[in-house]
Amino acid sequence: MTMVKRFVKFCAVCVALFFASSIAMVIIYRFAPVKFTPLMLIRKAEAFSKGERLVLKHDWVPIEKISPDVISAVIEAEDSHFYEHGGFSYNDMVDAFYRNKRMGRVVAGGSTISQQTAKNVFCTPARTYTRKLFEAYYTALIELFWGKERILEVYLNVIELGDGIFGVESAAQEHYCTSALQLSHSRAKELVYIIPNPRGRLWEICGCYDE
Repeated sequence: MTMVKRFVKFCAVCVALFFASSIAMVIIYRFAPVKFTPLMLIRKAEAFSKGERLVLKHDWVPIEKISPDVISAVIEAEDSHFYEHGGFSYNDMVDAFYRNKRMGRVVAGGSTISQQTAKNVFCTPARTYTRKLFEAYYTALIELFWGKERILEVYLNVIELGDGIFGVESAAQEHYCTSALQLSHSRAKELVYIIPNPRGRLWEICGCYDE
């Protein structure tokens, strides 16, 4: 066997292993809680590089223990056509492309909740075309194997909502001293507001207090 054939065979095996492992992981996460994400690891590494110690706060809860106000606020703000598309909103993607082109930098992503979930769970936040390709691949997989309710459940449990704070349950406890189920409509709106910049906008919402 020539070196070229060996290389081609090696590449084919690597591709097959990637597809098999990625599909297996998606199926596992269809049922198992997502306890750790690449972004959590990145935040830990960033803190370590600064000589700091970051304690991650991440409490997984089923979607039944998340306030309907939170769910509706997230869908309204992040992806109003969530239940209508198959993972991608092409109109939003085109709009984002032309908006970024006008601004000369990336100011909009046009990503759906499904795409954001795929990115949060399986990819890094790097703004590269390679990451977007992997994001698209995993988006198609979770739409196929998870369904809308599971995608929402995972998204709400892994979204970054503060420095080291992941998921709406941890955010509710940290910012309002309550549970995700008890969040009011106004508090839900506040949490959704900080999603695009969770560490930069956090100061704009109030800390723990009784509603």
